[in-house]
Amino acid sequence: MNKQLNLGPPIDELLDRLYAQHASQSEAMESYYTTRAKESSLDWNTMDARMNEFLSDKLVALDRNKAEFCYQVCRSLRARRIVEAGTSFGVSTLFLAAAVRDNVGAAGGKGIVVATEHEPNKVKAARANFAEAGLVQFIELREGDLRQTLADVGGPVDFMLVDIWTPMARPALELVAHRLREGAVVICDNTEQFRYAYNDYFAFVNDPANKLRTMTLPFEGGLEFTVRCG
Repeated sequence: MNKQLNLGPPIDELLDRLYAQHASQSEAMESYYTTRAKESSLDWNTMDARMNEFLSDKLVALDRNKAEFCYQVCRSLRARRIVEAGTSFGVSTLFLAAAVRDNVGAAGGKGIVVATEHEPNKVKAARANFAEAGLVQFIELREGDLRQTLADVGGPVDFMLVDIWTPMARPALELVAHRLREGAVVICDNTEQFRYAYNDYFAFVNDPANKLRTMTLPFEGGLEFTVRCG
């Protein structure tokens, strides 16, 4: 069994607490989606007002093993500029920022995670978590619609995490794709579980003009691993 990644006492303690909060919501989340499915009112391509209200205070976090994998990939890439589409309470952002911190600590220079979140209450919670973790200097959190907040990511991108409502996955990648350096990696969550909902995303990724190569890794729900090849 793999040993849990150690990012340092302030971060590890915070992550334990946040993942416990995430787990405590699982029953309510399952019940909500089951009810909507029985009503035939659930459309994965649309976030209606009812779903938006339900999710507005929910801590939606990337699975811990996936987040640790992202950290390892970012360390391998020596990533200095990372983009995250879908911050929520900032759980996955902590892993990405820790990778930037460690890359900068090993080789000097500067680095940043450009993160974006639409829900104001989640932005507030995420900022508090970043401060508690001591990683504020490595995170630029942008509040609002990602079609505006990711219009300019400030430089060549080494790594991108897409963990957001499926209809926004392609717009997020389209905005950042031209800034991905050769060899950059894009990770997108749950691409096997919601394959149909990701049709537009896959159409973009598989277009030869975009110079991307992709494969679905066998994490729970599927984790898309895409590389910029030229």
